[in-house]
Amino acid sequence: MRRARLDGRRPIIHTGAPADGTATNEPDAEETPMTQASNDAVSRRWLLAAAAAAPAVAGATGGARAADDKAAVTAALEALRAAIVDGDAKALDGLLHDGLTYGHSSGRNNQTKAQFVASVAGKVNYRSLVFSEQWIEIVGDNALVRHVWDGADILPNGETGRSYIAVMQVWLRDGGRWRLLARQSCPLKPA
Repeated sequence: MRRARLDGRRPIIHTGAPADGTATNEPDAEETPMTQASNDAVSRRWLLAAAAAAPAVAGATGGARAADDKAAVTAALEALRAAIVDGDAKALDGLLHDGLTYGHSSGRNNQTKAQFVASVAGKVNYRSLVFSEQWIEIVGDNALVRHVWDGADILPNGETGRSYIAVMQVWLRDGGRWRLLARQSCPLKPA
């Protein structure tokens, strides 16, 4: 019967048990320096294999989390687009961070969360709104997002205008949810 025990930091293999069946801390007479050398070689090989595999395991786990985070940010971005189109104040409140700074393409108008929600709540401001050319990069608990905003705006006189802008956003993982922390845009020439 083979049993292993720890002697300091070195594993020692026992190949037999005492006749009375009791355990002992003494190496068996059968153990030789060669057996110990073989055990050390196996331990070193196991350690090297584990060390070599660790980055691959960590990368696979990190890659899966990044993919999950990217999907969650993509879903939050779509929810934001829908909430803006629908004028849904409750949805916006859940998607926007309390410290939001929302910069418009004119560069002259920055709004807080409360100001932005009030400006779109209960209003239909767009006949259509499309976010295209999305680029998302996850950096820890932050997500950097770029996209093109192409909106058919409803103007105060009832006519339709067009907003075609480049947008950059910073999203923050907050309480397990992704929330928009900062947004700035600039005008683009229509394609």
